[in-house]
Amino acid sequence: MPDTTAGRLRAPRAAAIAGILFSLLLTASIVLLRLAVPADPLEAGIWLTTRASTVAVALNLIPFAGIAFLWFIGVLRDRLGEREDRFFATVFLGSGLLFLAMLFFSAAVVGGLIIAYTADQARLLGSPTFALGRAMTYEIMNVYAVKMAGVFMIVTSTLALRTGFLARWIAFVGFVLALSLLFSGRYVEWILMVFPVWVLLISLYILIDHARPKTAKRGTQPSEDRT
Repeated sequence: MPDTTAGRLRAPRAAAIAGILFSLLLTASIVLLRLAVPADPLEAGIWLTTRASTVAVALNLIPFAGIAFLWFIGVLRDRLGEREDRFFATVFLGSGLLFLAMLFFSAAVVGGLIIAYTADQARLLGSPTFALGRAMTYEIMNVYAVKMAGVFMIVTSTLALRTGFLARWIAFVGFVLALSLLFSGRYVEWILMVFPVWVLLISLYILIDHARPKTAKRGTQPSEDRT
């Protein structure tokens, strides 16, 4: 029984820490990529000659962001516990894993372009291979990954309303932000930043909410001793 209680106490803190790490790592990666790579999917790849090292740093952050996101998903499900609905749990897990898979795939394609450029610089720039890899990465990240992030936000917000594991105002904020992702066009720059910011909001709330009962107990302990 003490082990179970200790596990429940650690779960919210673990979710918060994992969510914060994911938010910071993904935000840093997105910022580095956006500053280094032009938003135009038809650009010729000049960034490979001047900003390849910056892009490589951003790509190296993504696996760690993915690990933190998996941990975040797992601990959130643990926080839901028996209140978790099977239908929403399936969509919750599926959309999160699909987002992560597309994030990793896009990073792998860009990493492959950097390796190919290092091997043969003259043949890659302006080639059909580069154009295809660049276009695939652009479409996956700006259309499909963004939409999966929106679905994940909607399901999480719905679960928050149904189970009460998050505040209602966070759920409503999640719905609004998720709609901005679902109905955003592929040419809206920085739109993916909405997702890590929302995860950071949830993580900070969980962290504060986890600390609040302890504060209350400490505040009431002296009066209980007097009685």
